[in-house]
Amino acid sequence: MTAPEPPVEERRPSRSSEAFFGRRHGKAIRPHQAAALASGLSRYGVNLDNAAPAALAALFAAPVSSVRLEIGFGGGEHLLHEAKAAPATGFIGVEPFVNGMAKLMTAVEREPLANLRVYDDDATRLLDWLPPASLDAIDLLYPDPWPKKRHWKRRFVGKANLDRFACVLKPGGRFCFASDIDSYVNWTLLVCRAHGAFDWQAASSRDWHDPYPGWPGTRYEAKAIREGRRPAYLTFLRR
Repeated sequence: MTAPEPPVEERRPSRSSEAFFGRRHGKAIRPHQAAALASGLSRYGVNLDNAAPAALAALFAAPVSSVRLEIGFGGGEHLLHEAKAAPATGFIGVEPFVNGMAKLMTAVEREPLANLRVYDDDATRLLDWLPPASLDAIDLLYPDPWPKKRHWKRRFVGKANLDRFACVLKPGGRFCFASDIDSYVNWTLLVCRAHGAFDWQAASSRDWHDPYPGWPGTRYEAKAIREGRRPAYLTFLRR
């Protein structure tokens, strides 16, 4: 007889031995940014003290037919572009860096988005809160590369977080990863292949050197290109 599968809570990885991806402060934000941040988080913030809705569409003020997560959105350029271009998709953006969140909240104060929600702390906590098979896509764009070999275990792409991705992505759901650091690109290919839940979508080199369709670019990407680094754009599908 096959043993019953443990509850979802027991199958999810533990954070006890993982790197922390929580709130970080940079330079002081301006008073109007602080005000926008406070009011924006009260309006757009996801509260993990509440139970996650069975259907994530319930999180959004607008009717949405799919939900997409962006982890570490930086200044929010890509997230804003995508949310405006796809109003029938709900977007959840995670950014623990206070300055980046303040920039996004200032932007949506000027131009509100009914298909947007945000979380400003450890992304793994949000991933563990989400219901299984609830996301259509996850974007991880130009994450911290932790270039020194002794720090590679701190990279966000690893078995524990791929387990989380595999749990919350629907079958056929998309995981997109972009980076200009060759060692992190190779690392991601190897870790995803070893994991077994993700199929890399590439038939030729153009499939990972050409930006995603409709890609608006980011300031991090522009800096990489100026400094002579060639970005890679990887796409994996959840089996």
